[in-house]
Amino acid sequence: MSVKQLDHLNLTVASLEDSIRFYGAVFGFRVVEEGIREEGPWAIIRSGDAMLCLYEGNRLPPARYRQYGDERHVVYHFGFRVTDREAWLGAVEAHQLDLLHGGEQVYPHSSSWYVLDPTGYTLEVVLWHKDEVRFADVA
Repeated sequence: MSVKQLDHLNLTVASLEDSIRFYGAVFGFRVVEEGIREEGPWAIIRSGDAMLCLYEGNRLPPARYRQYGDERHVVYHFGFRVTDREAWLGAVEAHQLDLLHGGEQVYPHSSSWYVLDPTGYTLEVVLWHKDEVRFADVA
C-alpha cells in the first residue's frame, strides 16, 4: 500500500476568524464545512486538493499530557506547493508578508519562501523548477 497524497492537516489556531481570513486571502482557501462543538468553533478550508482543519484554541487531549509529560512534539512547518512565481510574489507584496530566513531559499530543484500565519505556524511555500518534483539524481 502507498499513500496517494496528504489529505489534510489538522491545526489548532488562536483565532479561527483570523486564520480563515489569512489562508483565504493569501492562498485562496475557502470554507467548505464549519461548526461549533462543545470545545469551540472549527472549520475545514480547501484550496485545490489541499485541506486544513482548523480548531480554535488548544486541544491537545489531557491523556497526551499524562503519556508524554510536559514534552510535546510540534510541527516545525508545513508546505504549500505553488506553480506561479509572479502570483506568489504578488501575494507577498499585497499582504505585506514578512519573509523569514532572508527571503527566497534556492535549492537544487526548487525555491522556497517561509512566512508565519496568524497563530505563528511557519509555512513553507515551494516552487519546483519546471513544476517537477525532483530530488538530486533520484529517478
